Formats: sequence, structure tokens, C-alpha cells
Amino acid sequence: MKYAIIGSGRQGTAAAWDLAQFGDAQEIRLLDADTAVAEEAAARINRLAGRNVAMARTVDVRDGAALTSALLGVNAALSGVPYFFNVGAAKTAIRAGACFNDLGGNTDVVRAELALDPEAKSAGVSIVPDCGLAPGMGNTLAVHGMDQFDRPLSARIFCGGLPQQPKPPLGYKLVFSLEGLTNEYTGEAIVLKSGRRASEPAFSGRESIVVDGLGSLDAFYTSGGTSTCPWTLEGRIPDYEYKTLRYPGHYDQLKPLIDLGFLDTKPVKVGDVEVAPRQLAHRILERWIDFPDDHDLVVLRVDVTGEVNGKTRTYRQEIVDRQDPVTGFTAMERTTAYPAAIVTILQARKEVPAGALPLESAVSGAAFVRELNRRDIRLEAGWLD
Repeated sequence: MKYAIIGSGRQGTAAAWDLAQFGDAQEIRLLDADTAVAEEAAARINRLAGRNVAMARTVDVRDGAALTSALLGVNAALSGVPYFFNVGAAKTAIRAGACFNDLGGNTDVVRAELALDPEAKSAGVSIVPDCGLAPGMGNTLAVHGMDQFDRPLSARIFCGGLPQQPKPPLGYKLVFSLEGLTNEYTGEAIVLKSGRRASEPAFSGRESIVVDGLGSLDAFYTSGGTSTCPWTLEGRIPDYEYKTLRYPGHYDQLKPLIDLGFLDTKPVKVGDVEVAPRQLAHRILERWIDFPDDHDLVVLRVDVTGEVNGKTRTYRQEIVDRQDPVTGFTAMERTTAYPAAIVTILQARKEVPAGALPLESAVSGAAFVRELNRRDIRLEAGWLD
């Protein structure tokens, strides 16, 4: 198979490593506007793989002609660029005849990608947005959990990227872009409640859950985690929701700042200068949460409750993953990039139908779990009663 990674940063490099191991890869094209970034990623993959399977190309995602040329002959491409580039990249993949998926993160952009369904079908390629961790694997495992029941009643997804050793004052380590983090902390979470779509304010609905080895964690609504599932699954399950996990204390310290408007995007005038509070907050926050040398972990828990054989039961799937000391890939890189790479592989094999489809409809939960179990990410699954 021939693959392309659009955007060769941290997640893109981890995805390339997964494709090199499990994707029958003859060639992996690492595309980036920064030549040094692409070359460093390709060298790292070739070193880990022990063969020259990755190659660097300097391509700016905004240059449609150059990106089309770089994707010609590729079976499937994975986008690791910021979400606002994904619609254009998806259109380019269709023109090049390549399947396409991305790490997503913005449901409005996902809807624009799904509107490309006629063009994708005509080209005989699949387009699947929102394929990372959350949104992404969490929703795939939720649908897989629903498949265990005669009548599913509720699905609850809990997910958090955390430092292994939390530091004050916020007990958090930046595990993906700060812009993505503050985007999740604001806006609304779309859920299903009693069979109907509803919205909950981000940073609301706090509760505590206990994870073995970590103790009690705070869980609360954030935006984007359910992706398109509240629309796709309406009528199939009454209740469906996603909450983010953090160590105790983080919520209490940030909630007042959010309520006071420190993450607002509308500029305010300070002296003679207009500045968006969120931009200022980014500059201040990053020094308190950006610890690149500290190891991380990821918790993903998916609880589905429903009726099976006349009884009400709960099926739990849980991952607690830690940074890999051998490859150096962080837990967030592994649990975000590897699921997207799995989708890329399934697309290349034509196990995903042509067209632009939401992840929960495009990928079989059983097929995903089969592929996940080939990796060194341990999924614990079973009935709670």
C-alpha cells in the first residue's frame, strides 16, 4: 500500500509509524510545509522500522495543485493538519483519487466534509472525518458496545490526557494544541437525552469517577467529543454523552476564569490595543501546562448500558495507556494517531465504502477492535455484572 500523511508533526509521525508496522506499507509520504519537519519525521520512521519506507516532501496544504500532485498514486491519506484545512484537503484527495481521513475536532468542518459525499462516491474513494481519540476511538468503541445489546439504553464516554506526575497549579500537561484545548473548554456539548438531541454548556455537569491506579478523577462536558453521533445514532439509543477527565483541582481553578470571560474570542480594548482574551490566556497558560519532557497517560472509558437476554447490564471498555519508552511516542500520540491509522488501513483495503461517511457509520466496531488488539494498546472489556 501507498500512504500519505498530511502534516508531519507529532500525531502524523506516530500515525506513519503505525502504518509502517501494520499497514503493509510500501511507501509512506510525509508531507509538510516545513521541510525540516518532514525530513525529521521520515528519518525517525525509517530508523524505527529498519527500512526506507518513509519519504519527505515539502507541500503546503493550502497549495491545492501541489497537494494533488503529492497524493497521486496514494491508496489512503491521513490529515494531521489543523481542522480548518481539512475540507480543502479532502477535496484535493478526491481529485487525486485517494481515500482520506483526519483527526478532526470541529463538528461544523466535519459536516462540510460529509457534504462531499457525491464527489467521493463518483471518485470511488472514502472520506471519514474525526478519527482520532475523542472524537474518534471513543465513539467507535461506544458503537461497538451498543452492538453487544438487544436494546442499548445509554452510552457514556470518559476520556482524558493527563500527566503521569501532575504539577501545580493546574495539575495538567499540554498533550495537544492549546488552541484545541481551549476550543473544547468552551461552546456546547451535543448529547442525546431521552432520545432527543440536547446541548450542555462546556465545563458543566461535573461528576467523579474512579480509575484503578489513578483514584478519583473529575469528569465534565466539553465540546466536540460526540462529533456527529447525536445525529447518526438518534433513534438507536436514548442517551449518549462524552465527558473529559482531569485530576481534582483543575476544574475548580479554571471554571471561574472561563465564567469571567478569559477564554472569550471577542477582542476587548486595553489602552490603545484590542486583544482577544483567549489569545492573552494562551500566552499565560502555556508556561503553566507545557511540560514537553514529562511523561503522559491517557484514560478512555466507555460504558454502555442496555438490555440483553431480558436483563439490564453494563458493558465497559477501558484503556489506560502510558508513554512508550521504546519509541518515545506519548500516550496521546499513540491513542490519537493509531486509531486514525487503523481507519487509514481499512480505507486502503477498501473495507470502508466509497463516499463521505461519519466514522460511526463507516467503520465496523468489530473490525476496529480486531485491529486495535494487534497493537500494544491494551483494551480491557467486559460486563460489570
